[in-house]
Amino acid sequence: MNKIMTPKFSVAALTAAAALTLSACGSDSEETADTASAWDEIQEQGTLTVATSGTLYPTSYREEGTDELTGFEVEVVREMAERLELEVEFSEMGFDEMMTSVQTGQVDIAANDIEINEDRKEKFVFSTPFKYSYGTAIVREGDLSGIETLEDLEGKKAAGASTSVYMETARSYGAEEVTYDNATNETYLRDVAIGRTDVILNDYYLQTLAIEAFPELDIVIHPTIKYRPSEGGMVMNKGNDELVENVNQAIDEMLEDGTIAELSAEFFDGADVTQPIEIEE
Repeated sequence: MNKIMTPKFSVAALTAAAALTLSACGSDSEETADTASAWDEIQEQGTLTVATSGTLYPTSYREEGTDELTGFEVEVVREMAERLELEVEFSEMGFDEMMTSVQTGQVDIAANDIEINEDRKEKFVFSTPFKYSYGTAIVREGDLSGIETLEDLEGKKAAGASTSVYMETARSYGAEEVTYDNATNETYLRDVAIGRTDVILNDYYLQTLAIEAFPELDIVIHPTIKYRPSEGGMVMNKGNDELVENVNQAIDEMLEDGTIAELSAEFFDGADVTQPIEIEE
């Protein structure tokens, strides 16, 4: 009986095992092909698609009187793409939409002063960091919007993007969030000045230059509130390993040869945002 049944069992088992092995190998091959295809497709098309806002001065904006998109990260992307021998196609959209677009593969990269944090790293891959800063608060100049410390945010109206790390901070202190659909800096700032909102939490460098751009508004950066040292980079989808590798190689070269520092000085009034900073919280 064993001599008859064992071969039949062995053949069936081996056939099943072989099928599973081939299936697993096929799956791995498909995953490998999918992983490589993102970069292969980019090279084949010769174009890198990049999501940005076009409304965030001085990171991504249109110069007054022109229709040309520019800004610190816009120009970093252009230089990076040139080194990778690629053209760039920018898609302007709100912050929440650009993160979704990266995740769904509608764009290759998001570049819009996006802070690196652990929650985002669970869903996305970040480039080598190339911008360092910390959080500040824009308030009304006359009474600082009634805010002395972050604890005073409770019940205040905080303006910003719902999924930004700064809005997360505002919510954690009990602020009421007021969100906009890819609004300009002027809209955000004017609403604080007229009392429609009370505070904008955001990056120090962005806030400083935004206020300088609208000196007629009764707003100021809070003199004592400093928090959350941060680092920022470009955002890519998980699994696009070759894209990440090539982007990082170009950024590393640009950091080493001083190109990004030069762009920083151009757009951040002489400041070098590529250098990590420390603050006393």
